[in-house]
Amino acid sequence: MSGQVNEQELLQFIVAKVKLDPKQVQLVLKHEKAFIAKAEASAKGQADIDSDELIDHILSRPDVKLTELDVDTILEVEMDYLMKNGFAGYID
Repeated sequence: MSGQVNEQELLQFIVAKVKLDPKQVQLVLKHEKAFIAKAEASAKGQADIDSDELIDHILSRPDVKLTELDVDTILEVEMDYLMKNGFAGYID
């Protein structure tokens, strides 16, 4: 395992599960990445990300044309992929 997420494989995995426009899924992931990067920069390392804040941030982007449920589902499926492939886990 390279330790690097295969973005294309991740996108295909999510799109196969959620049956949404791949471009919208890509936008959600892009905005999520930017949100997390900004949070980590201000926290100087590991940031505690509030999923409601993240979803609100993504939904506030003018290019995202999805419902809150769609965005939440995309993020959940992404986490499933990351956990299944050993990139992420939950902190107790």
